[in-house]
Amino acid sequence: MHSETGQAPLARWAAGVADPLPLPSPAQLHEAFRWSERRTVRKTATVSLHGNLYQVDASLVRCVVELVFDPFDLTDIDVRHKGRPAGKAVPFLIGRHRHAKTRTGDDQQRAEPEPTGIDYLNILDQAHGAGLQAQINYAALIDSADETGDHGADDAGRPGGQEEPRA
Repeated sequence: MHSETGQAPLARWAAGVADPLPLPSPAQLHEAFRWSERRTVRKTATVSLHGNLYQVDASLVRCVVELVFDPFDLTDIDVRHKGRPAGKAVPFLIGRHRHAKTRTGDDQQRAEPEPTGIDYLNILDQAHGAGLQAQINYAALIDSADETGDHGADDAGRPGGQEEPRA
């Protein structure tokens, strides 16, 4: 029994709790488990977080802001200033896509993905080269004109058979 209320603490607590307990929405759960850190916005309107650089609103320069993020996704960061939403932090330079302390389900440190062995730059270079070959080869056109002796001039020596200028 509590001396001031005259009720047992468990009975008083149970009387104030709705039955069944309301369940939080998925959005509320997501927000509850987000991490936050404070940073000062540089004069270039950028902030640094875990090796990544983000651009924020220029009105926040030299202000201390709170960066709220999911540790598994460092590309989506909300900015808060004095407890109020101040927009999103736009990824400017991303080197790390997740927090270093995040772990997998079996409590092992996340391993970096294995290299695939696919040379993406070479594939792009080949596709670009094939696209260029499909275009008109102007050098070949000039060479073929040299062989025929026709350089695009008419009998009077004017290029392309243009008419004489009128006075």
